[in-house]
This record gives sequence, structure tokens and C-alpha cells, in this order.
Amino acid sequence: MYSYYNDNTFLYIDGEYRKANAATTDLFGQSLHYGYAVFEGIRAYKTANGEVKIFKAKEHFDRLKRSCELIHIPYKFDNEELTAACYKILEMNNMEEAYIRPLVFCPPNMTLKAASESRILICAWEWGAYLGEKLLRVMTSSYERPNPKAFKIESKSAGLYVNSILASQEAKEKGYDEALLLDMNGYVAEGPGANIFFEKDGKIFTPPAGNILPGITRATVIELCHELNIPLEEKLFTIPELKEAEAAFFCGTAAELIGLDSLDGHSFSKPWAQSLGKVLQQAYKARVLDKSFQREAQLA
Repeated sequence: MYSYYNDNTFLYIDGEYRKANAATTDLFGQSLHYGYAVFEGIRAYKTANGEVKIFKAKEHFDRLKRSCELIHIPYKFDNEELTAACYKILEMNNMEEAYIRPLVFCPPNMTLKAASESRILICAWEWGAYLGEKLLRVMTSSYERPNPKAFKIESKSAGLYVNSILASQEAKEKGYDEALLLDMNGYVAEGPGANIFFEKDGKIFTPPAGNILPGITRATVIELCHELNIPLEEKLFTIPELKEAEAAFFCGTAAELIGLDSLDGHSFSKPWAQSLGKVLQQAYKARVLDKSFQREAQLA
């Protein structure tokens, strides 16, 4: 089993830096019993000039605050202080590249009332690309994403990820690398922990906000499409439409950007190395490392 900490690992909790193996929590917390918590996944990179930089820290902590607001968890924290705490944790743990996990959780409360208090944890560990480096064999999941009328889908809430666990586990038990979930209307939504894009006829497509978590990596890919003059459209689409795509990819902070080999055993027609997804994958890597990127050079 992967070890996320050791005897020398530090974390941040409620304004203090503590050894991870000495930190405790209350077993009667609302978050433990009901999944009533929100979190972020953030990455730090050693950039081209040797500086350690957290990618889009402001956007992540803004979303953390917004997630709490959406599900009525008090947010008393200062995001600039939390960003500074992330850098301090990296320094204390001698990390140059890491995955950072802020978690806002709730104290003891066995009722189903909204929390009146909250606490915060920030930890970090070294973690490669979550879905690996190889193209993924993906299956359409039998599980759907929750109806937005039943939950605040745009909140990165801990309890929502039980749905992701079920979908991902189903895919792995059937011999696939990952799942793809539909929304309640039968349109493609997202992966268990990543957004999806596909390419057809020189254009990139992705589901619109509404039934998905509008990811920060997703927003970065959209920015890159605009900068590289790659046509992009946010639209609803079905599995049969997706199978007619030339190429497709997942993206997310943990996964970064990773191409799909096939969907339900149907292979995509364009070699990944020749796809717009590959261009965007390299552009994304250049962006997080603060390196220059020119599409023309990539295509040469």
C-alpha cells in the first residue's frame, strides 16, 4: 500500500505545523460519518528556472471556499495564508514536486444540520500522474453522475467521491483502466476524477458546465486552446458521438492530461502522437513548468 507519510512528515492543521503521525481527529466528526467535507487537489512543480511553484494556487483555494459555501460549511480561513502554508509544508518536507491536499472538515455533530464550525488540514506527498502515462482503456460506467437537483455538483465535496470509487472499481474489475460516466440524461459527463475532451475534424469538444465538476485543469486546457488557436466547443454529446471521435483525453490535477486508447473496446482512429490532445498535453506540461511552448515546433 502506498505510504503518504512517514515519521518525518509534517502537515498543517488549524494554523499549526505538526508531525503527521501525531495528528489526531475526532471519531464523531460529521465529515467522517457523513462525508460532509470539501477538498482540493493541487500540484507543485519545480519550474524551468529551478523555482518550486504551486500551479494555480489562487484558483484552487477560491474553489475550496466556494465549495464550502455551496454546501454550508463555514469558511473562516484566509486563502493567502493557506497558500503560504502550502509552500511551508513543501519546504518542511523537502519536496520540490508534490501533490497537495487541503481538506476542510467538520467537528462532532451527529445531526443532519449544517456545520457551525470547520477545521482545515493541508498535507502533501510525492505522487506521479494519477492515471499513469500510458493511453487508457476506458469503459462506459453503469453508474451515473448525481443529478444536480440532488447535489451541488460544482462543489468538490468528499461524499460525492463515493460515486467515483464505485465507477472506477467497476471499470477495473472488468479489465479496463478507468470509467466514463454519463449524466442523468444520457450525455457524457466526466471520468471519476477527470474531465473529458475529444477531437474531431480539427476541433476540440468538451461537455459544458452544469452536470460536471468544472475542473481547473479543464479551464487551463480551454485557455491553451484559445492561445494555440485550436477551435473548441462546449456541447452535450452521447457515447455514439464520442466513439466517432478521432482522439480523446482526460484531464485533471491528479491525472494531468492523458490520452484515451479506446472506449468500450472501440479504438480511436488518430494516433495519439498526431492528435491535438498530444499538442495540448505538451503545452500543459510547458505551462506548469513555466516553459515556453510553440505549437509549430511541436508539429515539425
